[in-house]
Amino acid sequence: MPGRSVTVHENGRHARTVDVGPHRLTADEPEPIGTDLGPTPVELLVAGLGTCTSMTVRMYAERKGWVLTGVDVSARMDRGYGPRGQIVKDVELSGDLDGEQISRLATIAEHCPVQRMLGDSVHVHTRVTVRPPVSPAAAA
Repeated sequence: MPGRSVTVHENGRHARTVDVGPHRLTADEPEPIGTDLGPTPVELLVAGLGTCTSMTVRMYAERKGWVLTGVDVSARMDRGYGPRGQIVKDVELSGDLDGEQISRLATIAEHCPVQRMLGDSVHVHTRVTVRPPVSPAAAA
């Protein structure tokens, strides 16, 4: 399936309207550079990486029939790491998973298509944690 075209239009000094197929979003820079009408281009890139990571982990777990009840990803750009900085991804897994499954999902989290596209141009540090299961008594 071919990717949809992305079209970017000026919408103020630094604000941009971004059309992706039928979807529209706004990108901008924070004040005082811009008017902070939307995420920055770097934040959109990091959001794409986090989204792709979450989807990839979910699809893998479903294909294996594993009980993954949640996968949350928090990602941020850390400019203090080397000349280009790095992206730090925190992946939190929930579910009835054993150590081998957790290890495999951690590996899969580092190989989503967006991260593979970034290649070695940006260092991505992935940290995986497991949310402890909620006991039935605590849920009541």
